[in-house]
Amino acid sequence: MTEPTTTPGRTDALRAGRGTPDPGTPDPGTSAARTPDGGTPGGFAGAVACEWTKLWSVRAPYLCLLAGLAITGVFTFYYASIARINDHPVEPVGNAVASSAVLTQFAVVILATVAVTSEYATGSVRASLLWVPRRHRVQAAKALVVAVVSFAAGVVYAVVGTAVAWGAFDGRASFEAGTTLRQALSVGLYLALVAALAVGTAFATRHPAGALSILVTLLWGLPSVLLGVGGPDLAAVNDYLPHGAGDHFMRSGVEAPYAPVTATLIVVAWAGVAHLAGLYVLRGRDA
Repeated sequence: MTEPTTTPGRTDALRAGRGTPDPGTPDPGTSAARTPDGGTPGGFAGAVACEWTKLWSVRAPYLCLLAGLAITGVFTFYYASIARINDHPVEPVGNAVASSAVLTQFAVVILATVAVTSEYATGSVRASLLWVPRRHRVQAAKALVVAVVSFAAGVVYAVVGTAVAWGAFDGRASFEAGTTLRQALSVGLYLALVAALAVGTAFATRHPAGALSILVTLLWGLPSVLLGVGGPDLAAVNDYLPHGAGDHFMRSGVEAPYAPVTATLIVVAWAGVAHLAGLYVLRGRDA
């Protein structure tokens, strides 16, 4: 009769006097635990899949994205029509889409804010933190999912807006494939960074009204005041706000105080600060 073999983990357990391990318990001597279906635990990929499923399980994201598409169509038609009627100088057709981001950004802002604050309102955030105990992973997964969706939406908005604006410009715009493609990707990048900024702000405030108040002030209210009052000093301050910097790398053929890469890094910095603020609150306070 052969003696039953034991793994080092099981042998150590027996020697320690803890009895025979439960056959259904994962063997501590193995390299990793296994899920019932034979796969490995989700980790960050599982957290991303979970956030993706939660995002599309409600109607709000669909409504926000459709609203953004409608706003893009209306705004680009208006922008191009005004340029045609007033005989503005010929400009790249993608500038109409870049200008529409001042409004379409709020479609992804609301989407990102609701994705976070709805869990606090319903209490389902407790389940999320039980499924993914590492809180930074929860926030990073949600920010990544919302940013990817916002980037894709921004590119679609750019394509639709370019088509609408081209007809409305009626010869008052130029079209270059390389420039138009770059602007479409820039609009997608800007909306993705704004979405990440909104996720961090929403985690920091935990309430839709608080998050939206901060974001509307930062992305629209404060720039409107700075540019409306006028003066080079106030305009220079606006250049370092998220939308002021974003406008510089989305638009083409206009003078900017810094390079497009610098403008992108400014928006990235704003998103990073918001993310760190949200993570600080998430780690310091219970759900």
